Amino acid sequence: MSYKHFASKSMRYLRIGLTSLALFQFTVGGPLASSVQAQEATPAKAQQSNDGNTTSPIKHVIVIIGENRSYDHIFATYVPKRGQTTKNLLSEGIVNANGTPGPNFFKAQQLAATDSTPDAFLLSPPKQQFPNNQLPSPLVGGAETAAGAPAISYIPGNSLALAIASENGLPAADAFPYYQYLVSGGTLLPHKTPDTRITNVNSLPAGPFQLTNGGSFTYNAYAASPVHRFYQMWQQENCSLDHATWENPSGCNAKLFSWVEVATGAGSSTQLNGLPQPADFSTEWAPSPTVTTGEGSTALGFYNVQQGDVPYFKSLADNYAMSDNFHQSVDGGTGANHIMFGHGDAIWFYDPHSATPFVPPHDMTSGQLDEVENPDPQPDTNNWYTEDGYGGGSFGSPAYGGGSYSNCSDRTQHGVSEIVDYLRSINIDPHCEPGHYYLLNNYNPGYFGQGENAYTDSTPFNTIFTVPPSSTPSIGDDLLAHNISWKYYGDQWNDYAGVGQPSQPPCSTTLTTNCYIPEDKYQINYGPVGSENELFDALITNADEYCNICNPFQYDTSIMANPAVRTAHIQDTVNLYSDIQGGTLPAVSIVKPSGLVDGHPASSKLNLFEGFTQKIVDLVQNSPYWQDTAIFITEDEGGGYYDSGYVQPLDFFGDGTRIIFLVVSPFSTGGRVTHNYSDHVSILKFIERNWNLPPVTHRSRDNFPNPIAPFFNPYVPINSPAISDLFELFDFGSSGRGRGGR
Repeated sequence: MSYKHFASKSMRYLRIGLTSLALFQFTVGGPLASSVQAQEATPAKAQQSNDGNTTSPIKHVIVIIGENRSYDHIFATYVPKRGQTTKNLLSEGIVNANGTPGPNFFKAQQLAATDSTPDAFLLSPPKQQFPNNQLPSPLVGGAETAAGAPAISYIPGNSLALAIASENGLPAADAFPYYQYLVSGGTLLPHKTPDTRITNVNSLPAGPFQLTNGGSFTYNAYAASPVHRFYQMWQQENCSLDHATWENPSGCNAKLFSWVEVATGAGSSTQLNGLPQPADFSTEWAPSPTVTTGEGSTALGFYNVQQGDVPYFKSLADNYAMSDNFHQSVDGGTGANHIMFGHGDAIWFYDPHSATPFVPPHDMTSGQLDEVENPDPQPDTNNWYTEDGYGGGSFGSPAYGGGSYSNCSDRTQHGVSEIVDYLRSINIDPHCEPGHYYLLNNYNPGYFGQGENAYTDSTPFNTIFTVPPSSTPSIGDDLLAHNISWKYYGDQWNDYAGVGQPSQPPCSTTLTTNCYIPEDKYQINYGPVGSENELFDALITNADEYCNICNPFQYDTSIMANPAVRTAHIQDTVNLYSDIQGGTLPAVSIVKPSGLVDGHPASSKLNLFEGFTQKIVDLVQNSPYWQDTAIFITEDEGGGYYDSGYVQPLDFFGDGTRIIFLVVSPFSTGGRVTHNYSDHVSILKFIERNWNLPPVTHRSRDNFPNPIAPFFNPYVPINSPAISDLFELFDFGSSGRGRGGR
């Protein structure tokens, strides 16, 4: 159903001087060197809690993470309150308020490029205009049946009752229309063909275009999902010192979003993954037998808040606070960004039972299993990566492809030298430990929900594309070591990990306590209630669209292998709602919606993520917690959507495009927009500053200083690498602790 759950049935389980200026910007700053390594997680000790020992009036933080939308994709035409400014497509003159091309449309012009042998992977390959200076047509995606046919929704029969039975994370059905959104919005147009719902779909100028038009394409419509993988995102940004300007000293100008999307794509089970490029492949759609990546120029689409799109998030931006310089922390997809958010670092392959414990399966025959990335173009192709993808087969069949690791300490590794040399040209440390193959894209975590080792599980229902259990410390370990309460609330965790005992009656929409749901560790029941399960042998009674790759702690031995820690700190969003209403909310809450309502393009919709968020905000605002709570609302990544904002390279892993970051709190009112450079790890810095914690480890990104930027260019730190601790988004009044930072 989702691109994280991977569209092919065989893959459905896998989660898997300008130069002087630039050099000055990346030379002034450096990471703070001293920190205390986080202690190994242990069950909460019977001692006094440190929840209340904060440096600000904030005693509770709730982090809500949606899926795959960039800042410009959502807020392209947003106009803030008087006295505030934002940098977006409208303010830059790239588009007009009505969504049409503006006087500075050239700033976002998309170009075609050439990267063919004997060249290896190129960050900034030779470029030229697309034919007629027009985008390849964006293609259809969205809701589909279990057999892959276009559908109006993912809910069987578009039944409102089944929608309500499948998802409890939306506001009440009798008061809001969100459940109606679950059973509508799809199109019966053939998938992977030009999306004729979009105005002028076959003659779009080579730059951003408005998705919605108030008629054939509404805000409630399902749409396709762009590519969002590591090397593809690096290449889309087109980073080079040759492009450096005073305003953009990193030289990343985002000119190749469309080209990478149509030339390379996402690595489905039938493309990339070490497979040869199809003989009839084309970057432009044409009738069969022509083959494309199935996306077209999806990456350039945006919503228009001035025409009623994204109404709830716009209202929050108008009334609370927002950063327009907050970024995804890793170039790539869901798993790697959640890992960086939880750890301030990437994790790496280690299999103690292997003859080569630090090296993933590699150097196999073409078309066979090879988990190491190789983005060099295959011979006689233009940018068709040699080895990259979510993998194919597995689940009891021979596995192939799956390139998702890189040893970025070794410049001889494919794709590595191009990024490392660029980083060195701007004086940025790649931050790669010798011999470590880091996970760059989606793989299943090393543990199942009840603490079983998923990496060593060899049953036919499991996937080989699973990262071994990780020893990298997380913010969870840090909070445990300092006796600060926290929970990760995963929507539909109970349906995934199981709850209760077999002797108890089955759980249902009317029986939610003292009942039983069996563990669904292979996610056989991925899908809404009433649909066929993955084995096609029964109808689903408990919807399991829990996102395993989104839980940063499910990769970690310290959390998952300790039953007391796991059960206390990894829970369902049902527990979040009861904790808010029952007065048992922990100091730090991390919340992840299910695949039905996470807002991921194609498999969900942005209005459903708005609804999920609204339910939590309403509950908090109607509780005593409102007086001392900050709710952070963001995305895991930009999803491959274009964004015009500045990108600051921090290390080999990122940063990537801007994403939304809203703060809802009584201390962040008035519609303020801040511009300090930040990313997911800034949330860790906020938690650490607020609760007086050290950085997670000596090498995690939370060691970076707060940014220093000139008033005339507040988006670009001159002490790079630097990320904010987010305190500038608050006004704590006479306490004097809401602005600035360490």
